[in-house]
Amino acid sequence: MVRIKLDKVTKQFGKVVAVNNVSLEIPDGKLAVLLGPSGSGKTTLLYLIAGIYKPTSGRIFFDDNDVTHLSPSQRNVGLVFQNYALYPHMTVYDNIAFPLRLKKVPKNEIDKRVQEIAEMLRIRELLDRYPSQLSGGQQQRVALARALVKNPSVLLLDEPLSNLDALLRIYIRTELKRLQKDLGITTVYVTHDQSEAMAIADSITVINNGVIQQVGTPSEIYDNPRNIFVATFIGNPPSNIIRGVVERQNNGRVCIKVANGVFYPDEILSGKIVKAGIREVIVAFRPEHVIVAKEPLKDHLAIEGEIYAIEPLGRETIITITIGSDIVKSVSMVKEALTVGEKIFININPKRIKLFDPETELNIEYLE
Repeated sequence: MVRIKLDKVTKQFGKVVAVNNVSLEIPDGKLAVLLGPSGSGKTTLLYLIAGIYKPTSGRIFFDDNDVTHLSPSQRNVGLVFQNYALYPHMTVYDNIAFPLRLKKVPKNEIDKRVQEIAEMLRIRELLDRYPSQLSGGQQQRVALARALVKNPSVLLLDEPLSNLDALLRIYIRTELKRLQKDLGITTVYVTHDQSEAMAIADSITVINNGVIQQVGTPSEIYDNPRNIFVATFIGNPPSNIIRGVVERQNNGRVCIKVANGVFYPDEILSGKIVKAGIREVIVAFRPEHVIVAKEPLKDHLAIEGEIYAIEPLGRETIITITIGSDIVKSVSMVKEALTVGEKIFININPKRIKLFDPETELNIEYLE
């Protein structure tokens, strides 16, 4: 197992800064996900860890060894690409054996290791086939076998499930998570799919425009986003956001007016708002924390709105509500009969609300 450390790593392509002063540590034996939208820099970061790209500045360590200028083979990494990159003229057996033959491993040892990894990934019956004779899920397993057969210190996966259909993705990601735990290999997994990241990660690094936005466990990222980008990128549907106005009270605390509703943040949050001199806030809350009712609920932020759309999804229903020019979504198991155009109240427990500074877009809880 290997601990990965990036120390102030920057990568430029001409004038374009793809990765900007990134410092990150990935503990040994963990599955770390690099999550971000297209063009965010996550794949560049993976290729820097792999040794495919060399950083413009900064250093990369595997444990205490500086690997900044070492090639991928010298780093002993296993790579699985988005398109699998299997050799079409080779059988499955030969595709898996290829990295071992490059290392001039003895033939009997090659056969033993290919058979073992094929058994582990349940593709032993495919060894005589060619890639064109395989399904997408089978090709993905072969690519993974080829990466694992050389016993890598680090496993690197670049959107490995994006070419699979939705149901197969869910099945394979479960298999990947179990395999990683069984093998204990330090794994870095790149994806733009936040549901995938939440499902498999020990830790998630959210990246945008080459800059790390937040690092944490899936629950930390979801429940306490560091900034508005993380709040609105994570979750399906993402967090609702509405602007609120801060008003000082005679007792020194604050209340926040949100559309036609009002709520009182706790003393710690009130103190941070007053100390920072914040007069407006962005109020964020998850759709599953919105209670839709025909009356305001006691001790909740209650805002009157109008139902714009109702989307029944079987177990849950997504209700879209307009509040002036704002749109709010609720995800719940609604028991009341509701209709489009009806006036209702959205009710949110103040403990579920996150407040952000509209200038810095930072979560006010993170302010000193």
